[in-house]
Amino acid sequence: MDDQTLPSSQHRYEDLPRLSELQLHARREGVFLLLSGLFLGTLTMLNILGITRFIKLFELDLDEATPGVTVFAVAVGVLPYPITFLCTDFISELYGRKRASLVVWMGLLLNIWVITILWLGGTLPGFEERLADGSLATDAAGRPPVFYEVRALAFGAVVASMIAYLIAQFVDVYVFHFWKNLTKGKHLWLRNNGSTMVSQLVDTTAVILITHYYAKALPIDVDRGVRMQLLAFIATGYLFKFAVAMLDTIPFVLCAPRLARFLRLPPPSHWPSPGGPAAVESGVG
Repeated sequence: MDDQTLPSSQHRYEDLPRLSELQLHARREGVFLLLSGLFLGTLTMLNILGITRFIKLFELDLDEATPGVTVFAVAVGVLPYPITFLCTDFISELYGRKRASLVVWMGLLLNIWVITILWLGGTLPGFEERLADGSLATDAAGRPPVFYEVRALAFGAVVASMIAYLIAQFVDVYVFHFWKNLTKGKHLWLRNNGSTMVSQLVDTTAVILITHYYAKALPIDVDRGVRMQLLAFIATGYLFKFAVAMLDTIPFVLCAPRLARFLRLPPPSHWPSPGGPAAVESGVG
């Protein structure tokens, strides 16, 4: 192990013993690996699941002429998505903006990698039965093999997810540090919620509009008003993410100070934070 990668400075907590450089390095890199791994793993899962299924939570009859208008439906890929913003908030708080931005860029590369494998898997020859015209034989329900069905849906939503992902995650990182600088490190709940609420609205709007107008992959009823259905998807998707974001404030506020102590970093209320040599040598800031 290169000694130059080991942090030699740590925040002093009177009730905690000083750690060796090896212990400190292992803790800081271990927590970073856990957070970034959860972030990237969640991205992979939602990229595959994506819009393979929409969950209809309830319906509301807005007009007798158009009964059963769904006003609360979310794609199954949305379910784990809010955890990615919690991860970037933790990384932003503990490791700084540079590392948070690096993880976001790695997420983009991961998206490209997943799509590349899906494309390659469908291009190479397999054992599927093909018809005389070269097309794939379908099952009794008229559907292509499951892989190709998932592949088509993933391709249909990939542009929307990648554009929305990049915009939303960078907005989340930027707004998080904006609130942190504005409040001088105070009000931990504000920078957590303030960043996530804005970025989730940006993400939800972008992914719904692009998925519909570019990928044509939303379950839109053409006999009803398209605009109102799009607004319903945006509103309900955002409300779901908003509710989850409010809930994730609890683990963020409870865990951020404890993780800072565990990593011997300045507490969230410390300003400026993180500080000096410890931040530079641990890759923070």
